[in-house]
Amino acid sequence: MQKINVGIVGAGAIGKAKHLVSHREVEGVSVIAVCDIDEERARYCAHDYDIEHVFTDYHQLIAMPEIDAISVCTPNNFHAAPTIAALNAGKHVICEKPLAGNAEDGQAMVNAARASGKILQIGLQSRFGKGARTLRKLWEEGLFGHVYYARAVTMRRRGMGLSPTFMVKSISGGGPLIDIGVHELDVLLWMIGCPKPVEVFGSVAQRFGHRHDIVNPVDWDRAKYDVEDFAMGTIRFEDGLTVTLESAWAAHIENTGTTFFMGDLAGATYHPLCIYTDKDGHLVEYKPEFAPDTPGEFESFHKAIREGLPSPVPAEEVLLTTKIFDAIYESARIGRSVPITYE
Repeated sequence: MQKINVGIVGAGAIGKAKHLVSHREVEGVSVIAVCDIDEERARYCAHDYDIEHVFTDYHQLIAMPEIDAISVCTPNNFHAAPTIAALNAGKHVICEKPLAGNAEDGQAMVNAARASGKILQIGLQSRFGKGARTLRKLWEEGLFGHVYYARAVTMRRRGMGLSPTFMVKSISGGGPLIDIGVHELDVLLWMIGCPKPVEVFGSVAQRFGHRHDIVNPVDWDRAKYDVEDFAMGTIRFEDGLTVTLESAWAAHIENTGTTFFMGDLAGATYHPLCIYTDKDGHLVEYKPEFAPDTPGEFESFHKAIREGLPSPVPAEEVLLTTKIFDAIYESARIGRSVPITYE
């Protein structure tokens, strides 16, 4: 088995609790270096996980010849630079979601991956869940026919961004839309074949972020808060599909329903997993059998490296959601729908 050495760029909670631990769970994979602009945080991480090499400059980590792959766990608006540098240096990359804080940076990352021939996988773990894989398989088999409407919803009654970096637009790129909305929209579009968006109308609201009377599990700095706490979008796709997206960190509502999609032969809800159709003149609903087990997110990344496979979560597909988010923010700013453009 090919031994793979990994470096972690960004030693915060996601870098440690998700990426570092998950890499180490894959046979034959070692995390040998960590980098963070906060040297103390990087050294604490290295001490806790017995990592030999510590850096505050990711270029030095990337320059290590023994490193095969990089995890990019920096804040959203700082995904592009280390990802592109690593790809240009011939390293494979798994980058935490979202792809980037905006579509311009995301496109640059996609271009670098194409030019390098290396894997760029985006950390959208929902695609590896049993429910999502099952619905994707049934879609591929034609169970749903033509899918013409869908809804992606991820609404928290109270759950403001759990880190200060989530709440400053210059760092995060946006609020719940880009934080939690990315998971639900990405997995929905993936389950129905990653259709191509062409036009978006969107609206955002900031109704809770500056208030001191809001009950929330974690406190935050109201003075620095400058992102939305609610966002919605209506997205039109080139095949006639329409999708509505709703995402909130805080809202005076609960139990608003689940993510679903509808085709002319059948439809499905994502949570709970259920198929809705008709048979012999009767309405039918049932829970489908789960698709066979497949490797998980990090196991798939290393399998792709070892076997020369395509990225398990291609950046080109995730770029579509980033373009949609940019268009929602722009539409909210100008008050009308915005076309999606492509290179």
